[in-house]
Amino acid sequence: MSFEEFQDKWTDQLRKIVDQLTATLARPKSADDNRQLRHLVDKVVTHYTDYYDEKTAVGRSDVLLLFAAPWASALERSLHWVAGFRPTTIFHLMYTESSIRFESHVADILRGRRTGDLGELNPAQLGRVSELQCQTVKEENEIGDALGGWQEAVARAEPEWAGGRPDAVERLLERLVEVVAKADELRMKTMRLVVEMLTPQQAAEFIVAMAELQFGIRAWGLHHDRERGAGKVCC
Repeated sequence: MSFEEFQDKWTDQLRKIVDQLTATLARPKSADDNRQLRHLVDKVVTHYTDYYDEKTAVGRSDVLLLFAAPWASALERSLHWVAGFRPTTIFHLMYTESSIRFESHVADILRGRRTGDLGELNPAQLGRVSELQCQTVKEENEIGDALGGWQEAVARAEPEWAGGRPDAVERLLERLVEVVAKADELRMKTMRLVVEMLTPQQAAEFIVAMAELQFGIRAWGLHHDRERGAGKVCC
């Protein structure tokens, strides 16, 4: 199975879990529902872990393929950071979703009515999220520096590449594999830690918002690629 086939199958499975989360969120809350939400959230986290395990295997055999990402749309590739999404995007999404939900029922909050959703993050949660965001930014910068160092090493090794030194090329590619692995590890760690900070309902709402953003970007990107392809004139 190619990685593109794996990703299509993986995305279909993610949609099914997200549909279950959405249906559970839509009905009146109970203790059983909270357990079900947490179970489904954990299932999504495991699902993403499987994705990165498969991606790591691809990277070990052909790390440059991860950067080319022929399975992704042009839009998706334009948003990539070290062959994937930027981890701090998670925080921007959560703050945006929290603000939208808070504003949508601010009148209820003023009347003392609580929904327990992402619009009601408590001070302790906000503090932990802020600390994690700062740490994630720091680690992002370190990975960016590592990628920059790799690019400089490639430039210095250009004579060896031209001279047909496969050992030099192999060492450089191994370094790039390590950089991508650290980026993927940070992506996964950030998602897992954010989810752990939230209640089952909040975590489910966050996972749904994250998945819907991913689905939306992919759908729009594929549509744009099709439109662009249809507009080409053969000669």
